[in-house]
Amino acid sequence: MVVMKEAVKELDGKKDTVIEEAVLYAAKDWFYPVINGVPRLNVESFLEYAVFLRSHLPAYDQLKENILRQHGELVSYVMKKNKRTKESFSKEWKVYDYNKDKTWNADNDSMLSRFLTETDETIDLLKGKIIFDAGCGNGQLNLLLGANGIMNVAMDFGSSIEEAYSRNNYSTVHFIQGDVQFPPVAFNYFDMVHCSGVLIHTNNTELSFSCIEQTVKPGGKLSVWVYHRRKDFIHNLFNRIRAVSSKLPLSLQYYLYWVTIFPASFCVKKLKGNKQNAREMMVDILDWFTPEFRWEHGHSEVAAWFYKRQYRNVKITTNEVFGFNTTGEKPSI
Repeated sequence: MVVMKEAVKELDGKKDTVIEEAVLYAAKDWFYPVINGVPRLNVESFLEYAVFLRSHLPAYDQLKENILRQHGELVSYVMKKNKRTKESFSKEWKVYDYNKDKTWNADNDSMLSRFLTETDETIDLLKGKIIFDAGCGNGQLNLLLGANGIMNVAMDFGSSIEEAYSRNNYSTVHFIQGDVQFPPVAFNYFDMVHCSGVLIHTNNTELSFSCIEQTVKPGGKLSVWVYHRRKDFIHNLFNRIRAVSSKLPLSLQYYLYWVTIFPASFCVKKLKGNKQNAREMMVDILDWFTPEFRWEHGHSEVAAWFYKRQYRNVKITTNEVFGFNTTGEKPSI
């Protein structure tokens, strides 16, 4: 690792030195930037942050060409599958106001309670364990876990990770940028891997499941939340609309949904007593309509993913309107 910039940040009420800018080198070929305190560990980061890397690495172009020559097909695959999804979720969390808005209609207490219910855990049971949150979104849950002294590594592959990092005052919380299909963490390491509402926005849900489950240590727990199928006319109509509209330019989609879907959604929700503000409702709409991928799965289908990999004590911990959470325990060696 080559460090270019360090800064003093207050963590757990104490001042500590953190790395703000650096270049990380893999054992072979790859290299990654640390920018604004966040390690950028996506496969394509060496291209996405070319300006930063070129300014700090005299041999950048040579190193880049070496990767493209040996792994060009992989890089092309990753860039194609990630581009629209990364843009859509980055846009979604830019709408969100960290100081005023709730996350998925839940305040801090409700968010933490929902997490504990989904994972079938308690705060006391989690203390002393290490959690990997594969797809942390706005990072609010991770800060709540940090406030309770729980060690967790929070990963997302969009720009929302920057705002999450800037709000982190806990030494037990670590934010990284990464891809669930190429998790940049140790395999067989984490006591629990939590992945909520993420796998269904990748190009292949079970493939992504198979990638993150490898990071669970023997005897550890995997917790996954996915959408399920619904026999609901409006729900399925919206899915047919998004199949077309999600292919439009993202900036156009935002205004299209603002003048069409948002007014009707706002009125219906208010009539039902929903207390979301306009931004929170718009985040919901963007989350549904803008991602390139949005898969729905059955209970037995997801359970089969666990059983195929010899997980034990597989059970559905929550079953709600839009989706359900499943947990399982990885067999000990």
